[in-house]
Amino acid sequence: MLAIDVKDLRKQFRVQKNREGLGGAMKDLFKRQYNEITAVKDIGFQIPQGEICGYIGENGAGKSTTIKMLTGILVPTSGHLMVNGFVPYKEREKFVRGIGVVFGQRSQLWWDIGVIESFQLLRKVYRVPEAEFKKRLDELVERLQLGDLLNRPVRKLSLGQRMRCELVASLLHNPSIVFLDEPTIGLDIVVKTEIRDFLKKINREQGTTILLTTHDLQDIEALCSRVIMLDDGRIIYDGGLDELKNRWSKGRELQFQFGEQPSIDALRGLTNGLAGVEWTVDNELTATMWLPHAVNVSEALARVVGGTSDIRDIKIMETNTDEIVREIYSSGSASNDAAAKLGAGAEAGGRTEAAGRSYAAGPADAPQTGAEGGAGASVQADAGAAGQAEPAAASSASADGEPVPVGAGASAAKEPKR
Repeated sequence: MLAIDVKDLRKQFRVQKNREGLGGAMKDLFKRQYNEITAVKDIGFQIPQGEICGYIGENGAGKSTTIKMLTGILVPTSGHLMVNGFVPYKEREKFVRGIGVVFGQRSQLWWDIGVIESFQLLRKVYRVPEAEFKKRLDELVERLQLGDLLNRPVRKLSLGQRMRCELVASLLHNPSIVFLDEPTIGLDIVVKTEIRDFLKKINREQGTTILLTTHDLQDIEALCSRVIMLDDGRIIYDGGLDELKNRWSKGRELQFQFGEQPSIDALRGLTNGLAGVEWTVDNELTATMWLPHAVNVSEALARVVGGTSDIRDIKIMETNTDEIVREIYSSGSASNDAAAKLGAGAEAGGRTEAAGRSYAAGPADAPQTGAEGGAGASVQADAGAAGQAEPAAASSASADGEPVPVGAGASAAKEPKR
């Protein structure tokens, strides 16, 4: 069954143009001018239940706009959207009972009261029975080690402590889908590891679907089986991390440490005939061999080891995900790749699959926050089946930091006039 099914999703905003000076301000009072911005451009993706999917992109790439539509906060301009068997903005009260949301820079806890009191208030918003709430809370408190924090005011918590409490708040009603927006932002390595382990555990044991947006790609590598990459309003990649590295990384490096100073000419002679292989001497005893993906590592390594007798150490260094993503965006290769796909007419129905990877037009961020959505492999299933999660309510924060429930008891987003 699909947790999320999106087809040809589009979102447009009207943004007022402010004219300069007093005269311009007076004109704006009587005759305003607007720019129309297409934030999400006919994107399409499917996510099966139980998947952890990363959703990455530069600031302004469209991650938040997508997630606000997935959670029912925003109404799409056009397209098909189904989450847990519901149309989020049409069936909001029922829909939010099956989702949890964590916004890394916004709180759903009340700032001046104890953590446990916030949990009790959220229990009433989510309409969770008392016995079920107590059982669930005890389990989550034990897993995230919150025992000493329950009676503290939220404002007295450190960032890491608050984020653990935010996770509990989003999971009290046992949602089947959790949207996470920068859940480890600003946290130290110990707390990050605890949160990652916890998320993997609930996914493994309960089959919770997790959509993760983060700028910390170590979170993606540690948690996600798939990743969606956005650039300038388009989904430019949908697949596994290994595929991402194979497609965009330039190659691999092998670093050799020798017993005596190596000769660069001798080293080049050992790999003569291997197209694209390059050597650099790092210092008196160390040299690095760079290989494109087309060259077999074993063959190159065998040549060097067989032709040299004084090798002391060998390190094979893969390009990490951070470097690959940074190179994609800084070089403009992401935009070029997306433009080439679109210009060739390869896209059909908001999504194209090529060589095992899918591409689609995507969103560009609009104001406000949101957890980041993802995209998965095409899965043929009944997207209309209703989710089986317990009642829940999503929440966002007001400007003064107080949480504003968005769900049971809150007014639903209104469908735009056609």
